Amino acid sequence: MQGTLNFFAALNVIIFRGLDSIGPGLMYFVYFAPFMLAYLTWQFYLLYIRARYIHQEARVLLEIRLPKEVTKSPKAMELFLEVLDQGYEGEYVDRFIMGSIRGWFSLELVSNGGQIHFYFNIPKFFQNIVEARLYSQYPEVEISLVSEDYTKEVTYGQPGSPWDIKIWEYELDKDDAYPIKTYIDYEMDKDPKEEFKIEPMTPLLEFLASIKPTEKIWVQIMVMAAKKRFPMVGKKGKTELVTWKKKGAKLVEDLAKRNLDAKDMMSAWTKTVLTNTERDVITSIQRNLGKIGFDVGIRTVYSATEGIKPNVGVGLNSALKQFGSDNLNAFKAKHRTGFDNPWQDPFGWRTRERKLSHFQYYCNRSYFYPPASKKPIGLTTEELATIYHFPGSVATTPTLGRIPSKRGEPPENLPI
Repeated sequence: MQGTLNFFAALNVIIFRGLDSIGPGLMYFVYFAPFMLAYLTWQFYLLYIRARYIHQEARVLLEIRLPKEVTKSPKAMELFLEVLDQGYEGEYVDRFIMGSIRGWFSLELVSNGGQIHFYFNIPKFFQNIVEARLYSQYPEVEISLVSEDYTKEVTYGQPGSPWDIKIWEYELDKDDAYPIKTYIDYEMDKDPKEEFKIEPMTPLLEFLASIKPTEKIWVQIMVMAAKKRFPMVGKKGKTELVTWKKKGAKLVEDLAKRNLDAKDMMSAWTKTVLTNTERDVITSIQRNLGKIGFDVGIRTVYSATEGIKPNVGVGLNSALKQFGSDNLNAFKAKHRTGFDNPWQDPFGWRTRERKLSHFQYYCNRSYFYPPASKKPIGLTTEELATIYHFPGSVATTPTLGRIPSKRGEPPENLPI
């Protein structure tokens, strides 16, 4: 026994003397390598079980057909969108054994050769809940389960495919707490008569209706309950992740100049006098903070069999401009599947790889998790209801499919 102890003692001396001779850098590596390996193993494990969960999760595609008259304002859509605030990720067993993650939803506006359609891509688990809430706000709409995903009509990347594509993703021009121009700014919350409504979606709908039969434009708005993802320095000087509301409240304090040194009362009072524009901005942000917030990803796909037209990107960006304001926020393109200069991709390989990967992201509705893992923007129910709602008859786009008769009430056999 004593011989064994002496052996291990001698081995310990040899190891540490050897480490001393090869330098402290390698010593630290040897000390921390097991912890680094354990961390990487854990991350790869989470990646695997979550990818398996996403692959196995059943999802459905619902098409919503509108009646000839939609008399409700976007406020009805805002009330519907509250049902998508599903932040529950499961218990410890669900998250770390089954790979359960926070559910996400996809609001889609599609133009197939000028014919416009509204779609929801959602987890099958939420189908009955979503349908019931949608009928409660829009009892006259018609909801149908789509058996064949419309994305399969574009065979880009397959041998002999005639399709070419271009994809854009969008971000906000300012901090997420700054709201875009919403339907309330257009006074649609007051439910004016149809002839007096200013429909913010009309420019986008008209543009989608103007494309040729050999073209398709898909608009996808990915929605997930907001997470803590905004870094902010706390009271103790430590950086922590906070919700968008806490970050927005800090922004209001800065804009209202409440954080100024008030030792010189007259000087502080002079500095805190706000202009009318500054008051309007603070009022809009505070109203935004009172809403339910989401992590959101917005992307568009343009596909054509007769070549990509450069003016389509300009048209899409122009159609989104009416949601922007110089004093508040606006959308801008942050990514596209292409390069500005030919020497960045002389053989076209990088462009093709980008197109293939981002096209698959759209088809698989991948945004928040691998393989996409994109950085989302923050939008509230009010902002989402502005860029995606069911327009009334003031939107006279002829290719906007509407059902001939108005549904009186939701189906009696709708499961709850």
